[in-house]
Amino acid sequence: MPHDRIRCAPLRARIVDAAAAAAHIGPGQTVAMSGFTGSGYPKQVPLALAERIGQAHDAGEAFQIRLLTGASTAPELDGALAKVDGIALRLPFQSDPDTRQRINDGSLAYIDAHLSHVAQHAWFGFYGEIDVAVVEAVAIREDGGIVPSTSVGNSKTWLDLAKKVIVEVNTWQPEGLEGMHDIYYGTALPPQRRPIPLEHTGDRIGETALRVDPDKIVAVVMTHGPDRNSPFSPADATSELIAGHLIEFLQHEVARGRLPASLLPLQSGVGNIPNAVLAGLAKSGFRDLTAFTEVIQDGMLDLLRSGVLASASCTGFAMSPQANEAFKREIDFFRGKIILRTQEISNHPELVRRLGCIGMNGMVEVDLYGNVNSTHIMGSRIMNGIGGSGDFARNGFLSIFLSPSTAKGGSISSIVPMVSHVDHTEHDVSIIVTEQGLADLRGLSPKQRAKVLIERCAHPDYRDALQDYFDRALRDSYGKHTPHLLPEALSWHQRWLDSGSMLG
Repeated sequence: MPHDRIRCAPLRARIVDAAAAAAHIGPGQTVAMSGFTGSGYPKQVPLALAERIGQAHDAGEAFQIRLLTGASTAPELDGALAKVDGIALRLPFQSDPDTRQRINDGSLAYIDAHLSHVAQHAWFGFYGEIDVAVVEAVAIREDGGIVPSTSVGNSKTWLDLAKKVIVEVNTWQPEGLEGMHDIYYGTALPPQRRPIPLEHTGDRIGETALRVDPDKIVAVVMTHGPDRNSPFSPADATSELIAGHLIEFLQHEVARGRLPASLLPLQSGVGNIPNAVLAGLAKSGFRDLTAFTEVIQDGMLDLLRSGVLASASCTGFAMSPQANEAFKREIDFFRGKIILRTQEISNHPELVRRLGCIGMNGMVEVDLYGNVNSTHIMGSRIMNGIGGSGDFARNGFLSIFLSPSTAKGGSISSIVPMVSHVDHTEHDVSIIVTEQGLADLRGLSPKQRAKVLIERCAHPDYRDALQDYFDRALRDSYGKHTPHLLPEALSWHQRWLDSGSMLG
């Protein structure tokens, strides 16, 4: 089996177990690992490293690493290292509960960065030197080129910059992934940058494997383990209502001549609401759509099969176990439809602007004037991170944010007087959708935005209170352009912290 997947003969001599590979990682080092939204991350070396760190701590020795990835990973990586207090610093995105707890209790430093920024910031030296890169692969080619698995993320940059490289070759990942990747090596630092020659979502502009100096590869580990496969949850009634409002809006935009019949390239976040939107597109009569996005999930596979979606460009997968098995069976079909790119390309602001992407992302809350909080609960507790939503919100043709109008059984309103944390300013937000309706904020002044958000998106239980706040702010605020009552602006959040409900 190693001979089938490791076609570079000299590297077969470097096959070791995970513990021996993890021994190349020392305390205080910066370790960059592959992985994006639970796909393509190393499975065994992080577990072995966590065991070693735990033993060091039991012996009274200090041992933590600085951990960089593409995006979120899985319990075998983030979770295992967080549980043994093995992470001193983490970036740029995470979704692990143990990691989140340590970030929020202040014991783990976290940098929440735009995903398009991470590779270039690493090249700029903002994160210091990268000591070790650990990446998952489907195979190693004869020339030492690494065929990535189900994500590319920042692996290109990690391999370029790291002093040492550890490769996990995962035989669970299908060999048919080879040829699906497009690794572009034409990026450069200012002032040497040149235009990226990508004009359509399906363009191939790079190579199908990652380059690496074979002399930097200090260990190869054979593994056989699945990605973090999140079970697919069918859309609930709220998600279907949100999707219905958005589909109706897109159809209206086509009828008005503001969008072509095939729309523009779609970017979609992960979860029930985006999957409901994708399911709605399948039934809506749209054809020959394209996606220029970060993640392929179950709904996009269905659209590709049906021909509703002609092609999809991404940097990773986020699929259920059932979808993963179907993907493996049909991989020859999908290899002609899906392109896996580095995230510095999948999230590149200039490409998002040029292609005219329609960005569809979730939010925690939005205020009366269109400022969106997508990362923090009650202003100070991080959920996961901004991820790539800012790349598409600031640069896309349409910036759409979707959310139920309430959370926690109705005790929290997602429409508030002032957001407790700002990720996307009012200048970057086009459309807000809840199950109550859709607010088109384009071309509206702040006070006009407040009116349509209250009327069309707020839950009835909170509509009168929002209107009362706005009316009094119009009368009593210091300025009338963006009226606020500063003593009350965040009082809804404080009320929830004090009583468990934003309702008065």
